Amino acid sequence: MNNHLKFFIDGSWVDPVAPKTIEVIDPSTEEVYTAISAGSAADVDKAVAAAKSAFASFSLTSKEERLVLLKRILECYNERFEDIAQAVSQEMGAPLPFARDSQAWAGRGHMEATIAAFEDYQFTEKRGSTTVIKEPIGVCALITPWNWPLNQIVCKVAPAIAAGCTVVLKPSEIAPISGIIFAEVMAAAGTPKGVFNLVNGTGPDVGQVMAGHPDVDMVSFTGSTRAGIIVAKTAADTVKRVAQELGGKSANIILPDADFETAVTKGVQGCFSNTGQSCDAPTRMLVPADRHEDALAIAGKAAEAFKTGDPRADGVDLGPVVSQIQYDKIQRLIESGISEGATLVTGGLGRPEGLNRGYYIRPTVFGHVTPEMTIAREEIFGPVLSIISYKDEEDAVRIANDTVYGLAAYVQSTNIDNARAIAKRMRAGSVYLNYPAWDTFAPFGGYKQSGNGREYADWAIHDFLEIKGVVGWA
Repeated sequence: MNNHLKFFIDGSWVDPVAPKTIEVIDPSTEEVYTAISAGSAADVDKAVAAAKSAFASFSLTSKEERLVLLKRILECYNERFEDIAQAVSQEMGAPLPFARDSQAWAGRGHMEATIAAFEDYQFTEKRGSTTVIKEPIGVCALITPWNWPLNQIVCKVAPAIAAGCTVVLKPSEIAPISGIIFAEVMAAAGTPKGVFNLVNGTGPDVGQVMAGHPDVDMVSFTGSTRAGIIVAKTAADTVKRVAQELGGKSANIILPDADFETAVTKGVQGCFSNTGQSCDAPTRMLVPADRHEDALAIAGKAAEAFKTGDPRADGVDLGPVVSQIQYDKIQRLIESGISEGATLVTGGLGRPEGLNRGYYIRPTVFGHVTPEMTIAREEIFGPVLSIISYKDEEDAVRIANDTVYGLAAYVQSTNIDNARAIAKRMRAGSVYLNYPAWDTFAPFGGYKQSGNGREYADWAIHDFLEIKGVVGWA
């Protein structure tokens, strides 16, 4: 018996107020494999009421009590680790090793980082005769995407609970099953009634209702910039805090002194990871003009080394993209690259050879891309790399920053001092030098239309707190 057709509200699995379902499709087969309930404003009202009621007591719990709860959640998460990985693999088409080692691991890694940061977190500070107190902001609406489901769920739920907030979570209706398992984890951990609630459904019917709800004090949203604008406008009427992690079109500057073979190969791998479905993917590779042809040769070879296919098969690197909508969008953008005159190095339109069903994309590299082309400006969200020439470092920085986005940037160089200097000039929330390991303690968030606020570790805890100054305390 699973809980796919139920919501988790006030500590119990409950039926929706008005029965209605959404089919969940396996993107590798294009077939429906389960269904979830579609929530409504009435379900949101129930969940928010439960969270509001629970906040009165949970906000007064001690740091030690919340730390014990987070550690129990981590234990229960680890017990369900394989179930989570299997769910992610089926709902979004991630190859099983990637679903385990990256997708499910991300939830574990962020829970561990939040716990470690929370252990040292201070909620009071004295400044002269004033005491500054950090208090939980209240009821938080958490809206998470399909591309890194556990990463984003844990990035929001764990710090919100550390702060003493109560939450209502709406996972993506496209990849919702891992979120339901996470709710089962929260129940198994003994999370107090009303502290964590889950309502499934669409953005307009559930997410937007949460954003505008008068009893919600904060919205934390991860998704497209288009949807983020709608959330922010909806939330504005009740003047609640909105934290957003939105789209990206990240530049990867390969400086002339970089190890070119390594830098280009790893750049392709970074772009194609998660089948290109990462908001911070290095999708624009900037190379010196006199090395452009070298870059195309290396990138083409690296792309053709990727094996695309059934996510349950051995040796597969890339599964399908998540949906027909995403598949069609990527095909449209590949077509625009061809029609606007970019050089198609490898890949292109249609499915890879031998695959006649499933939302599979041919790993694609474009060369001689110019900054005004559509593929250099729009977020593609698939395994498609654009290679752009620059004249000198000034030109590279200008091209890299010439975007409405500012989530991430990448710099490759054997001269670390110069790489650091370039990093300081990037208008992006995260800059990665020479392909470092994932750091769950680094702040994560965007400049410009890539959002506001910061996630990961203590940065995220801070975002769920209000600041109170008690003047004359001393």
